[in-house]
Parts: sequence; structure tokens; C-alpha cells
Amino acid sequence: MDGRSNQLFDSDYYQWVQQQKKLLENRQFDQLDLDNLIEEVGEMGKSERNSFESHLIILLLHLLKYDYQLRVLQDPWVQDKVIHTWLPSITNPRIEIKTLLRKSPYLNKIKDEALAEAYFYARKDAVQELNKYIRSEGKRLDKNSFPKECPWSFDQVMEINWLPE
Repeated sequence: MDGRSNQLFDSDYYQWVQQQKKLLENRQFDQLDLDNLIEEVGEMGKSERNSFESHLIILLLHLLKYDYQLRVLQDPWVQDKVIHTWLPSITNPRIEIKTLLRKSPYLNKIKDEALAEAYFYARKDAVQELNKYIRSEGKRLDKNSFPKECPWSFDQVMEINWLPE
């Protein structure tokens, strides 16, 4: 690796990637920016997993809000003014998750672990977001308002037309 390659990494990432690709194609291994390449390869898997979990958090958040509104609050104001906005936020992450699973099948191996991790954050966010719309003090949520562990399976939340009853 030369100093120019390292500078290129800092100044023009896209050009650096193209340069490293060309060096690999030409089998010029002694010219590679190994330190940065090793770091970038390590980040590739993290990025996909983070995206996967992020979409799961959004999906679970909106499923929780939908479920709580229908099952507990039963507030017509929320149902008329808010709940319809959650439906695209249920459908869209499902599509994104399915795309990620198709492009990176290894994510199937971690889907249950990712669901549990995402549920932890979705549960916290659901409490905060729902409390914005709850007008009755007696119906405000806290950390015990939702089950501690996700009540749904990964396959269940990914069914395109499934909603909590």
C-alpha cells in the first residue's frame, strides 16, 4: 500500500473503492490498502444487519401501536386521526426486510435474534410515541404496558396482511 491509497480513502471513498477493486482484479495484492480494506469488509456485514434490525424496529413499533390502540385504548379519536398512518409503516418495512433477506440470505440465520433485539427498542419507542396521543392520564403507558418479549414470531410479523387481533 502506498500513502496515496490511504489519502484517497480519506478524501474520495468511491474512487478508493474503485482503485482497490482494480488492484484485486489485477491480483496486485501488494498494492492493496489492507488496513482500510479489512475495516471496510468488517463493516459490510454490520451495515446489512443494522439495516435489517432498523426495519424490524419500525415494523414492530407500528404493530405494537396498532395492537395497543385496538385492544386497550379503543379511542375513536386515535382510530380516526392516527391509526391509518401506521398501516404504510407496517407494510413498507416488510417489503424492505424481504428485500434484505433476498439479497443477503445469511440474515435468515439471525432473524429470531434480530427480532428480539428490535422488539426491545420498538417497545420503548411505542411507549413514548403512544403517550403523545393518549389524552386520558389513566391510560398512559409505561414499561409494563407491553409484554417483555415479542409476542409474535418473525414469520407472523412478516405475513403481508397479518395484523394483531
